[in-house]
Amino acid sequence: MQRHPSLIPLSHEHKRLLFVCRYLKKNAAPYEGFPLETQAKFEYVVKVFQELMVPHIQKEEYLFEKCMGKDPAVDALIKELQQEHRIISGMYSTLADSRQLDEDMDRLATSLEEHIRKEERQFFELLQQLFPEFLNSLQFEK
Repeated sequence: MQRHPSLIPLSHEHKRLLFVCRYLKKNAAPYEGFPLETQAKFEYVVKVFQELMVPHIQKEEYLFEKCMGKDPAVDALIKELQQEHRIISGMYSTLADSRQLDEDMDRLATSLEEHIRKEERQFFELLQQLFPEFLNSLQFEK
């Protein structure tokens, strides 16, 4: 299903975050301009979380708030996604003190990738099926 216009900005951010996930994994392929040293990857993830992930989660939490109470299946999925936000944020918060940074960044990347795929394939699809008119009233920054 084609993405609803009001969700496209979030999907674009997801695409960028999926790149970050690939880059953070232990078996990451070399990407031009992106060093594979552990400390450089850590510094990159800190920058991405501050500049992209935090505002992205805030937008999603706004979307969750607006969608809550409209449908039991949507409500259940929102609760799962909110719990995943807390887990992912917690994983990120512990990176600075990690004694196994490569492994912890890999776990974070895997969790974040699974979460994004659930939002794109399940949550956004469900919203588009159940609430197309409601989505017309939403506006996210591009």
